[in-house]
Amino acid sequence: MRFANAALEDALGMSRRSIAGTAFAQAFTEPQQLLTALQGARDNEFAVLRYDAALQRHAGEPLPVHVVVVQTERPGEVVVEMLPLEQHARQEREERLIDQAQANKELIRNLAHEIKNPLGGIRGAAQLLEMEIESRELKEYTQVIIHEADRLQTLVDRLLAPHRRPHVVGDVNIHEVCERVRSLILAEFPRGLKVRREYDTSLPEFRGDREQLIQAVLNIAHNACQALADRMAEGDAELVFRTRIARQVTFGKQRYRLALELHVIDNGPGVPPAIKDRIFYPLVSGRDGGSGLGLTLAQTFVQQHHGLIECDSVPGRTDFKILIPLP
Repeated sequence: MRFANAALEDALGMSRRSIAGTAFAQAFTEPQQLLTALQGARDNEFAVLRYDAALQRHAGEPLPVHVVVVQTERPGEVVVEMLPLEQHARQEREERLIDQAQANKELIRNLAHEIKNPLGGIRGAAQLLEMEIESRELKEYTQVIIHEADRLQTLVDRLLAPHRRPHVVGDVNIHEVCERVRSLILAEFPRGLKVRREYDTSLPEFRGDREQLIQAVLNIAHNACQALADRMAEGDAELVFRTRIARQVTFGKQRYRLALELHVIDNGPGVPPAIKDRIFYPLVSGRDGGSGLGLTLAQTFVQQHHGLIECDSVPGRTDFKILIPLP
């Protein structure tokens, strides 16, 4: 070993001075895997090799890690990078969410435009037909056509809304965003709901679109309140807004020194297992009569701030976490 960073010091419970100069393969529960990888690197059998292993810590249980062995420009020298498997899985999940959101955005925009044009023709034809007929019973049918066309038009407008509205950037205080959402939620759900605030007041302002972020947080909080209907009836529904600062975090394939963490937590029944992996898909809803657009739009608005929304849900606790990089 020629060099070890602070993260490896923490993982092994040893100083980098103690690690340097050692045969690093002995730090693994199965040293031969690394020895084979190093030999392959020396023989130029690969440029990058990945595998899963267990890191033997100085104190405590072995740490499952994803190992990446990369050749450097210097002959005979390699870099061994390790990610805790939990973190590696989270990064893969985040990358899937980002790719999925991008695909959703393109699908929604194209589909909405394809629907919009014939929809206007259908409505116009129904209006002309209504002018030609005298029977009240037949006019009821044309009214159904017009009403349903208007409903679909409203849905299409909601699908296109994030792509039409310009991104208005200004200084944003996340606690002002939370307070605005809190007042709107309490106005709509005045009974049986307690809204708790756990703010980190040291969080700095950042550049962003305040109205978009209000809408994103409101969509999440509103979904939570609708899921809390039974607990509201019992008088013990709770919604929590929690802000924290995250340091040295990686999401969206990038590493950030600082990031905002906003949690919206409820004590409802949790996300139905059948849709847990699809809650950010458009038109997917766990509620009868739901449009399935609230979380899709929230994810779109947050991603326009280079951020991400994650969800961790079990019965009795659902936590939506918004991550936004800070300067």
